[in-house]
Amino acid sequence: MNGQRPDAAAAQLALVPHHAVRRLPFLSVFGLAGLVALLSLLPLGFVIWVTIQTGWDTVVTLVFRARVGELLINTVLLEVWTIPLSIVLAVSLAWLTERTDLPGARLWAWLAVAPLAVPAFVHSYAWISMAPSLHGLFGGVLVSVLAYFPFLYLPVAAQMRRVDPAMEDVGASLGLGPWRVFFRVLLPQLRFAICGGSLLIGLHLLAEYGLFVMIRFDTFATAIVDQFQSTFNGPAANMLAGVLVLCCAGLLALEALIRGNERYARVGSGSARPITKYRLGWLALPCLLIPLATTALALGVPFVTLGRWLIAGGASVWKLNEIGTAFGTTLLLAVAGALLATVAATPMAWLSVRAPGRMQRALEACHYYVGSLPGVVVALALVTITVRVVLPLYQTAATLLLAYGLLFLPRALVGLRASIAQAPVELERAAMALGRTPVQAVTRITMRLAAPGAAASVALVALGITNELTATLMLAPNGTRTLATEFWSLTSEIDYAAAAPYALMMVVLSLPLTLLLHAQSKRIIGR
Repeated sequence: MNGQRPDAAAAQLALVPHHAVRRLPFLSVFGLAGLVALLSLLPLGFVIWVTIQTGWDTVVTLVFRARVGELLINTVLLEVWTIPLSIVLAVSLAWLTERTDLPGARLWAWLAVAPLAVPAFVHSYAWISMAPSLHGLFGGVLVSVLAYFPFLYLPVAAQMRRVDPAMEDVGASLGLGPWRVFFRVLLPQLRFAICGGSLLIGLHLLAEYGLFVMIRFDTFATAIVDQFQSTFNGPAANMLAGVLVLCCAGLLALEALIRGNERYARVGSGSARPITKYRLGWLALPCLLIPLATTALALGVPFVTLGRWLIAGGASVWKLNEIGTAFGTTLLLAVAGALLATVAATPMAWLSVRAPGRMQRALEACHYYVGSLPGVVVALALVTITVRVVLPLYQTAATLLLAYGLLFLPRALVGLRASIAQAPVELERAAMALGRTPVQAVTRITMRLAAPGAAASVALVALGITNELTATLMLAPNGTRTLATEFWSLTSEIDYAAAAPYALMMVVLSLPLTLLLHAQSKRIIGR
């Protein structure tokens, strides 16, 4: 760097006080993260305001009742079953596609990500079309695992590609067998990725509406939307939202406890040799059944159902002008919202890795909790604020994009956090020791190394916006039509054939984003 010899650079780095290196960029980054945290607290402030307006006696009556207990049990059971099953499925697929000689591993790796291109409520409707009796907890867990396990597969597979194979060699040299090497050496290295992906799935389960309505499984999210749509009982719905926020806080605390503060980065690129893949031998065929069955259930069922809808509707359902307008609007909103959410999440992602502590945990919780709220709660909060404070922003694209940025902060944050964790802090210190400002050190060193994670975050958020429903219905300017809202409107009218082209276009729009997400996750830092 700058023509200096390595020994001179090292000597100059040694002269820079550690506390000075840490202090310079942190105040400004904390300020940016704090601003985003304040914006993310708007929905919570709305819930608290309604609670105060409601009165304590009414709050106690609305919260401490049998219905809330039933919803809490349903939500806990859904989390307890779905997350462990998703972990087992995602880790198994990642190990088979990344660490073994499984036939067609590259194809199966892409197919393991492809379910993200199918909206969750399309997954749900496809399954109840094929099996109308499927409902309740079992149906909710089944469809949730198939719809959301890619959120775990992506970071776990990426981490498996980055783990230094020398550590497994050391374990084997100490007498550990293949299974003990996996559980004692490889699996602990995946903890950061598993925690991040599990948190993302857990937050989605708390906030998901369309999937569970179709599968007829009651959660806090479905109950909140039902309250607003059927009785317009704002206080009751907001009390349920308050309980949902507490569930999110418990999930965040559990994830932070399990994740810990271990270091996952190393200076240097590690071993240059390729990872030695395990030979499956006669187990290849039984192992092949795992990705085959997963693909059939997660992709085969939705596409077969869509095919039936399209055949039944014929050419008359393809209203190209309306479909084209909805497609263009969805694409524009997805790109703009994804960039906004990723930029907003960057300061917090950097602090999460570089400055773990109580203040960081509090700011991070503010970023994460909003992802557990149903879109209808965030939308109503923004509606109330814009109507009472900034009326010109009511039902504008700016308000809608703000809602997207808040709703999908966790998606952007998880991907960025994992990538920044792989960029050694020593490189930032070296850059500052060689004359770079703190901002230059972060932007030119850390963010370049984290660029694959940033691109993956953009794609992941854009996927979510493409399929977002409730906030779009409430906040979009008059006349705005997206693929998701048109599909939902037609299925609500039991016109499933007319809805099929919109569902297909959502998949078509999401597939390139899924490909980008998969491609970026395969990029390895330093190679």
